[in-house]
Amino acid sequence: MKRILGMLLLSVSFMFAAMNLNTASKEELMSIKGIGPVKADQIIKYRKSNKIKSADDLQSIKGFGPGVISNIKGGKTVSKAKLNQKKKNSKIDDKRKEKIKKVKESGKSKKEIKSKKKKINDEAKAKKKKIAEKAKVKKEKKKTKKQNKKEKKKTKKSSKKEEKNK
Repeated sequence: MKRILGMLLLSVSFMFAAMNLNTASKEELMSIKGIGPVKADQIIKYRKSNKIKSADDLQSIKGFGPGVISNIKGGKTVSKAKLNQKKKNSKIDDKRKEKIKKVKESGKSKKEIKSKKKKINDEAKAKKKKIAEKAKVKKEKKKTKKQNKKEKKKTKKSSKKEEKNK
């Protein structure tokens, strides 16, 4: 009886989850707070050999603690801006990995390969930093715009009060 009740509760909770972890794309998984491209890939790899019955099943994957699991259960997602940043970083990482793979296959010496890998990694890091800085500037502009709107509203209210008092 307990098993039946447990399975029923599990299936009901899974039906109301934000997304199906067994079929979600990498981008959909990355929309969950705390899951980036690496963890999304880990979930995809895990589900190839395991059926995910609930978010708790992911605890067997390295790096998936109670915080990420609760974000999945609670359906906590990141903002569109953050998701776009994650996608861009993921593309940079994919290109970086492809370049490193080509360098390794080129038949160059270990020293040359090491030098090339460092250069490729540094370039990728610089691109990611640039993306992060752009996102930060955009966020600050949005915040300033919001503050200016509030100040305008406040000014209008105070000028209306002054007119009434006259």
